[in-house]
Amino acid sequence: MSGTLPPTQAKGHPTDMAHFEARTTAGDGRVVVALTGECDLEGRDELTAVLLGAVDEAPVVVVDLTGVTFIDSSGIHGLVTAHRAALEAGRRLHVVNAMGTVATVLEITGIASLLGEEPAATPGSGQEGGHA
Repeated sequence: MSGTLPPTQAKGHPTDMAHFEARTTAGDGRVVVALTGECDLEGRDELTAVLLGAVDEAPVVVVDLTGVTFIDSSGIHGLVTAHRAALEAGRRLHVVNAMGTVATVLEITGIASLLGEEPAATPGSGQEGGHA
């Protein structure tokens, strides 16, 4: 029990590559949540908690998916849960930089159009809050 190796050291498990991590950066009326690894059942609770915390912290949450290598229904659920919380609070959440199969999954599920990047979402752009 106390002799169990951390998952990244367990023999035969490629969890170094699959490890989920979320980093937040706040500033200028927004929080950027940079995700890395796999957004799946194993990281679902952490993903949802981080995103909901970001929604509570700022009027705009940008979820950067550059480092995400895999997303399944659990990851989609976390994004939708946070999106709903943002809407209820009069805030916004959107995703940016999805690539490869992650972009394909977001497109197929409709999340890409629901949470897609806004053209005026760059820092310091003076975006106007006219649409959801």
